[in-house]
Amino acid sequence: MAFGGYKLKWEKGRFNPSSKEPYTISRSKIDRFLECPRCFWLEARYGIGRPDTPPFTLNNAVDELFKREFDIRRVAGEPHPLMEKYGIDAVPYAHEKIEEWRDAFKRGIKYHDTENNLIVRGGIDDVWVGPAGELYIVDYKATAGKKEITLDDEWKIQYKRQVEVYQWLFRQNGFNVSPTAYFVYANGQNDKKAFDGKLEFDITILPYEGDDSWIPGTLKALKACLVSDAIPKSGANCEYCPYRENAGKMLLTLHQNDKKKKKSSP
Repeated sequence: MAFGGYKLKWEKGRFNPSSKEPYTISRSKIDRFLECPRCFWLEARYGIGRPDTPPFTLNNAVDELFKREFDIRRVAGEPHPLMEKYGIDAVPYAHEKIEEWRDAFKRGIKYHDTENNLIVRGGIDDVWVGPAGELYIVDYKATAGKKEITLDDEWKIQYKRQVEVYQWLFRQNGFNVSPTAYFVYANGQNDKKAFDGKLEFDITILPYEGDDSWIPGTLKALKACLVSDAIPKSGANCEYCPYRENAGKMLLTLHQNDKKKKKSSP
């Protein structure tokens, strides 16, 4: 379906207020709602999403290689040397659904929130398990910077919410989940004399104490936004909404001026 020449991005996933079927919402869409309710609503209700950005193919390659590396230890039932280096008493979790949980686009780990009739899902990078059976949510990150890697940057709240949603999902599925999550960071070295066809990384593991208490209230607010016909407020720091509004006003003015010129011309 096209809308004024624009192909709707999310036609199959649009929310139907009259449907009694549970609506599937991804972890990233929860974050979109928190960032800007209006952008979230336009996409969920009308299929009008933000423009796509180029894929982070280098980051994806790092993710894939991390998974292969930790899978070797998963099969062996032993800790990765990095886990030993950072004193983490755990091993990669060997579970029959690990590949399903990793499939962020089609499967992932899911939970039906019956109160709001939402199916919440998310695709993890990894899960580790401790000696008492407690699970640790793990997320891989790739960057390239000269500063020490920390979680202190304000924009990294997205990363923190990401693992908190995963923690919540596993808890809702009956797993014993530690509040501690781990970010495995690959930081590309840019101080070498030459590229020489290879990029080397420093690997850091950062622990984070998650708190998923915000999720039930957020899901309730998200569902209220979905069913409402009123246009939601824009996010305070959203750059898309002001652009969309100002461009629309300017295009409307230009269109009206053009119509006046055509009417006045002989």
